[in-house]
Amino acid sequence: MLKKLLLSLAVALVLFACAKVAVTGRSQLSLVSNAEIIPVANQQYDSVVAKGPLSKNREQTEMVKRVGLKIEKAVEEYMAQKNLSSELEGFKWEFNLIDDPKTVNAWCMPGGKVAFYTGIMPICQDETGVAVVMGHEVAHAIANHGRERMSQQMVAQYGLSTVGALMGQNPTAGQALLMQAVGAGTNLGMLSFSRSHESEADHIGLIFMTIAGYDPNAAPAFWERMTKMSGGAEPPEFLSTHPSHSTRVADLKGWIPEALTYKKK
Repeated sequence: MLKKLLLSLAVALVLFACAKVAVTGRSQLSLVSNAEIIPVANQQYDSVVAKGPLSKNREQTEMVKRVGLKIEKAVEEYMAQKNLSSELEGFKWEFNLIDDPKTVNAWCMPGGKVAFYTGIMPICQDETGVAVVMGHEVAHAIANHGRERMSQQMVAQYGLSTVGALMGQNPTAGQALLMQAVGAGTNLGMLSFSRSHESEADHIGLIFMTIAGYDPNAAPAFWERMTKMSGGAEPPEFLSTHPSHSTRVADLKGWIPEALTYKKK
């Protein structure tokens, strides 16, 4: 009887703690709020940017910032149309290019702070290529993938709870989970997401870049260049947990008609 009661309570808490991902509508576990996770993300971002060094390539830096602002406006426009602007509370957008030609990567913290590394710029080739990556990375933040990952860790490691309860019972563990959720302590600033999260970010990012005025047909070409660059060797960090080349390109091509419905006339 007690086991059934506990199971019922667990199921009820999971249902209560479910959120919906913008664009895709997928249900996700949410045991932590953005108000709790964004300040930690901002602190980690500031630390990474301070260490830098930031790129001195004015053209590339301005391109990253320009694309970032366009994607930011696209996100805000989309969320406003869907009456979801409240989900952007606490977001403080920022876009920087870090001078590291060996690092082929980019990421976005919960709360909208984005970092590109110069190593990914040759793969981007142009502004539209930057938009492919920017849309994808921002999509991770809008879909609250970091928050979902932390919630999953809380269930797996400590049972169903809340961050407040966990911090009260075990502050060290709570802080560690927060830091892990935003990738604090990793040399690239973010931990890898799951393949399902990566696919979802591809889907959402395609829509955001289209609203921002970029051609979504450029996305499959970008990922083909990225895969070709790896040459069959160990893939760059940016591809480490992503779907296979054929699956990703096929999925992107399948989502393009939907993305084009958001194209401004």
